[in-house]
Amino acid sequence: MAPARVVAVMLLAVGSVLLSVAADTATVPSPEPFIWKKAHATFYGGADASDTMGGACGYGNLFSEGYGTRTAALSTVLFNDGAACGQCYKIACDRKRADPLFCKPGVTVTVTATNFCPPNNALPNDDGGWCNTPRPHFDMAQPAWEKIGVYKGGIIPVMYQRVPCVKRGGVRFKINGHDYFNLVLVSNVAAAGSIKSMDVKSSDSDDWMPMARNWGANWHSLVNLTGKMLSFRLTNTDGHTIVFNDVVPKGWTFGQSFVSKLQF
Repeated sequence: MAPARVVAVMLLAVGSVLLSVAADTATVPSPEPFIWKKAHATFYGGADASDTMGGACGYGNLFSEGYGTRTAALSTVLFNDGAACGQCYKIACDRKRADPLFCKPGVTVTVTATNFCPPNNALPNDDGGWCNTPRPHFDMAQPAWEKIGVYKGGIIPVMYQRVPCVKRGGVRFKINGHDYFNLVLVSNVAAAGSIKSMDVKSSDSDDWMPMARNWGANWHSLVNLTGKMLSFRLTNTDGHTIVFNDVVPKGWTFGQSFVSKLQF
């Protein structure tokens, strides 16, 4: 084959590959851009964060679930009825707006959303009603807050951005409830951190059944699946989907937890 023809064929091949990559890229949802935004932050839970356990996301013991003391309760506009559970935020004291006596500039801390900070409409938004609508606000676990603020300050202005979550191990599932009401807690979710939709399939069926968000990071199904081998299909809020085939073995009972080998 002539050299000129070889070059032409190679260029066509490279062009085809590039077009293919471009087409594939276009079908992948883009994650939320990492933009710095303004908010305020307070703290709760004590110096050891022991009073942050439980919470409106339903994670229970935050230490055993791997969230530790780097957690926060979100105000209404950020919590989004539980859709933000598991999301991660990088937070820094806003030295341009903060009292320099109470701000630790140049330091950031990354927290996971594990709780809801309820509004207090009896107080003004700028004087005690910190989590009132439409304020974006973080009520952080005290050890996390003290990374960026001085205890006596109580509340500081911050800058925040949503960032990918980094987790160890696979996604976890805990099944509670009873026959005809399966309540599944989804935890330890990396990347987007939060789940947009969830489906379940039993070993005796070929059909995926949609589940609904019940509260926080808990999803429910109203089908009798007790003791059956189960698979879950999760789509995170960035639009990526993973199928967890047979992650729950046959013979399971309510109250059990299952750790997968897959992660976003």
